[in-house]
Amino acid sequence: MNRYITNIIKTNAERNRFATVILPTIPESIDDTYIRVTSMERLDKLALEFYQDSTLWWVIATAHSIPRGTIIIPPDTRLRIPAATYVTDLIINANKSR
Repeated sequence: MNRYITNIIKTNAERNRFATVILPTIPESIDDTYIRVTSMERLDKLALEFYQDSTLWWVIATAHSIPRGTIIIPPDTRLRIPAATYVTDLIINANKSR
């Protein structure tokens, strides 16, 4: 996955500007969940199921180096779903660094 994604963010003056978001690496944890996809599946639906937030699809994609623009997972794919507690910490730390 391309680790650099162009994003539009608001500045303190409420103006839009482009910024580069560097996605973190997501190390394996003993608390991670492993699943095998048995039919075509979407990352946003998996994120909703495991994190109760479909916008966190990128966490699963980043953990597997799934290319940008791909949210469909083919059948018979084994996925690691990073632990929800780790994802929460990841987001909190990322927001502190802005």
